[in-house]
Amino acid sequence: MASVPHLLVHDRKDNVGVVVVEGLEAGTEMLCVVTEDNSDFRMTSKMAVPIGHKIALVDLEVGDTAIKYGQDIGKVVAAVGKGEHVHTHNLKTKRW
Repeated sequence: MASVPHLLVHDRKDNVGVVVVEGLEAGTEMLCVVTEDNSDFRMTSKMAVPIGHKIALVDLEVGDTAIKYGQDIGKVVAAVGKGEHVHTHNLKTKRW
């Protein structure tokens, strides 16, 4: 089991986390750390996701709000399953 985090979650309210390792592959059992309280949990990445990109912590439906840093970062425009890549193909800002 890895002791170095694969995914950081900033706030307990977040529904997405950020990949913090290079070369994350589909099927990886990730160590996920919540920086707000230094707790951790494990979940499996369902896709290869680049470093710095987001992964859904729960199933997200069209119209849901993505939460990162405890803040609204955009609207889900295509359904995303838990463990899947969240990026511009399925998340858009609400500003425009």
